[in-house]
Amino acid sequence: MKRAIFPGSFDPFTRGHLSILMRALPLFDQIVVAVGHNTDKTPLNPIGKRLEILEQLFKNESKISITQYSGLTMAFCKEQQAQFIIRGLRNAQDFNYEQPIAQTNLELGGIETIFIASEPHLSHMSSTIARDIAKHGGDLRAFIPEIPQ
Repeated sequence: MKRAIFPGSFDPFTRGHLSILMRALPLFDQIVVAVGHNTDKTPLNPIGKRLEILEQLFKNESKISITQYSGLTMAFCKEQQAQFIIRGLRNAQDFNYEQPIAQTNLELGGIETIFIASEPHLSHMSSTIARDIAKHGGDLRAFIPEIPQ
């Protein structure tokens, strides 16, 4: 079974995240969307709210499960018996940040990272920018997926 972890703070989960996840879905038997605790970021939404949103978004997708984790992503992969990490790349800066992490995960844990380039029309948006828009009363609807009822 090919199992992957799609880790992130997902605060908020953007259309870019959704695109990466849905494009990765045919590659794996199961993907665990893992909401991590990032102490370097001030959250817009508490982790429970982020989990609830993700559960609603993917309630009809049997190949996707939602959970939270803390600590090293590589250790979480081992715990979940996942062989792969999925990471989205918006630009060269993302690659320069992600590459040494991917190499370390491979060397220390044998966990392979799969990079998926963002769609061009989504590459400008990050969760950081989305949080800033929300904190200043802006409308995020163009940047986050609609939650099914």
